[in-house]
Amino acid sequence: MSSQLLGWRDLPIGAVAFLSSKEYPTGEWAVFQPKIDEKKCIKCGLCWMYCPDGAYRWDGESVPVPDLDHCKGCGICEVECPTKAIQMVRV
Repeated sequence: MSSQLLGWRDLPIGAVAFLSSKEYPTGEWAVFQPKIDEKKCIKCGLCWMYCPDGAYRWDGESVPVPDLDHCKGCGICEVECPTKAIQMVRV
């Protein structure tokens, strides 16, 4: 059995990624990155909870910190932030 990884074009329609993006740095090709206004952040953790790639670090008390090496820049965190403390900025 071959251990060679498939490219995205080789995957069938509806395929689901089985590895987290934490194993694949995306920071080099991301077009946008989250920028957090710490004065507006209420530390609710919604950005941490909604991030599909687990690219936020959060201790439950302080301002969540995006891991820019693994953030794809999808902007879900910006949409879900109730205080609009997150702004996606072009890299």
